[in-house]
Amino acid sequence: MLEAQALELIRMMGCSGEVPSALDGAELASALEQLQAALAANADAPLRADRGDEDDAASSSAEISATRRAGPLLAMLTRAVEKNDYVLWER
Repeated sequence: MLEAQALELIRMMGCSGEVPSALDGAELASALEQLQAALAANADAPLRADRGDEDDAASSSAEISATRRAGPLLAMLTRAVEKNDYVLWER
């Protein structure tokens, strides 16, 4: 349902968008910084994936800002960086 939004956030981290994939502790700090910078540049704007067809059933989520949409991801990445852990994603 939110795959397009997830892929957009993954790309904002500097990743290719390939699924499945993962980042280890050495890569996470940089990915988190890139995501934070990309979100700061467009703090209140929705993700491109949320700006789709107005007739789309998912268009009700179009008013959610990219920063809000990324909140859980930011929290997860921050915890992983603090623990020098890894993050993986798959379909």
